[in-house]
Amino acid sequence: MLRSLAVRSVAGMVAVQAAVVATLVATDAIKRRQRAKRSGFPRPGTFEHTVADTGTTVYTYGEDLYRDMLAAIRGAQHQVLLETFIWKDDEVGRSFLEAVNAAAARGVQVHVMYDGFGNLVVPRSFYRFHPDVHVYRFPVLRPNLLLSPLQATGLTHRKLLVVDQEVGFVGGYNVGSLYATQWRDTHVRLTGPAAFELGHSFASVWNHPSARRPKLPHVNPGAWDSRVRAINNIPASLVYPIRSVYLDAIHRATDHIYLTTAYFIPDQQILSALIEASRRGVDVRVILPENSNHVLADWLSRGFYSTLLAEGITVLLYRNAMIHAKTATIDGQWSIVGTANIDRLSLGFNYETNLEIHDRDFAADMEAVFAADSENCRELTAGQWDERSPAAWFAETVLVPLRPFL
Repeated sequence: MLRSLAVRSVAGMVAVQAAVVATLVATDAIKRRQRAKRSGFPRPGTFEHTVADTGTTVYTYGEDLYRDMLAAIRGAQHQVLLETFIWKDDEVGRSFLEAVNAAAARGVQVHVMYDGFGNLVVPRSFYRFHPDVHVYRFPVLRPNLLLSPLQATGLTHRKLLVVDQEVGFVGGYNVGSLYATQWRDTHVRLTGPAAFELGHSFASVWNHPSARRPKLPHVNPGAWDSRVRAINNIPASLVYPIRSVYLDAIHRATDHIYLTTAYFIPDQQILSALIEASRRGVDVRVILPENSNHVLADWLSRGFYSTLLAEGITVLLYRNAMIHAKTATIDGQWSIVGTANIDRLSLGFNYETNLEIHDRDFAADMEAVFAADSENCRELTAGQWDERSPAAWFAETVLVPLRPFL
């Protein structure tokens, strides 16, 4: 009887969750048509500095980034390494496809990785590569899933471009026209010795021992300098250091933490670290989308708002566009930009790459970007949040058990 009651309780909870999710998705589909008419967003600009003999460029607008990425591919002389989660069949997507094919046609060594699950809606016929392009499409299901499920899972959520081991790009921008003008995101370009970091990031997945494909040659770094460092989550090796890097930096904070993420579903340790920082007097501010492209992620994120606000953490909701950036800057000296969100998928499941930079000038750039984005945000207050409808509170509560899966 007890077992039957337990089964019925679980089944009932799952049914309620399914009903809530279906309602949220349907409601969001209606609202999304209205959001399509959003008026746009301010552009923080492009910022350039030099860190450890490497030039850094921070991009905050897709058109600017794509222009320079395509110029780098078109100017490649020896090698192009390109990896992306989403590669859309549209004007921007075709421009990148044509650029890598043209590079291969003129004798440049081209290696491409993209995710199968992330591009399920894109016709396979779109990906018509030159015969000399080395391509790996991350499969939706891998053959060794039953033998080693943890190592055989994980999407490639990375967005990398490395050209001639001299120029490297990493950040939140996927490849597509939507992202060129309608999404607020952040990407970084490295020009110089530290581009090795991103080339090594690409090779660490391409050359993984489990992969059956010709290996990329190892490239020695020009110099050892820890001020610029790529941090890589590699599920095939059961390695997920990005989370630890975030935790270490948050624990060290003494003045301020400015965090921007598209999807905020932290585990208990990250949430506790942010709360502890706020309690010891650190100014903790978090920019999140007011409405993202994933309604379920939004509602799971909202389940944390009461806790954040009660602990004096500033919650800033970005308006009029989807903010997809994955960045943080702490105490005016440490910053991180990359592909990983503050959620379990990014920090414990996907292939991800974040660039960690210790430099005051770069941190000043990131603070300027955060300040510009903050101007386009609505600051949420505890009073406002307490006035939400009982239905909203109910939905947040019902969805709590789904947090570990996102």
